[in-house]
Amino acid sequence: MEKTYLHRSPQPIAPHFRSKDSAKPPGDSSFAVQLDKAIQASPQLQLSKHAKVRMEQRGISITPQTWEKIGKKVDEAKSKGVSDSLVILKDAALIVSAKNKTVITALDRLEAHSHIFTNINGTILID
Repeated sequence: MEKTYLHRSPQPIAPHFRSKDSAKPPGDSSFAVQLDKAIQASPQLQLSKHAKVRMEQRGISITPQTWEKIGKKVDEAKSKGVSDSLVILKDAALIVSAKNKTVITALDRLEAHSHIFTNINGTILID
């Protein structure tokens, strides 16, 4: 008898909510077009279990608008060859894998001030 194992992927950061008007896509309804739209509508970043715990422990809260900015900048950094980046926010610092679109860990800015960050090849500043 073959055993089946389930693997849970990291939790998405900011869920996407559809309005009633966007329930029926306009224009082409081919599978490829619908799949492309679904991919674009999905959250851009995922939060690792470790990062989620660190954010809760350190009281780090990030607005959905800021997550969206981070996601766009991580995509931009990835297109320029960045694989792992340090994202510096007003109140926090995140290590993000651009390759996997996953937040690896999070620190508050005071804690981050005294750290040396290694194994990153890009930095993103978000105001």
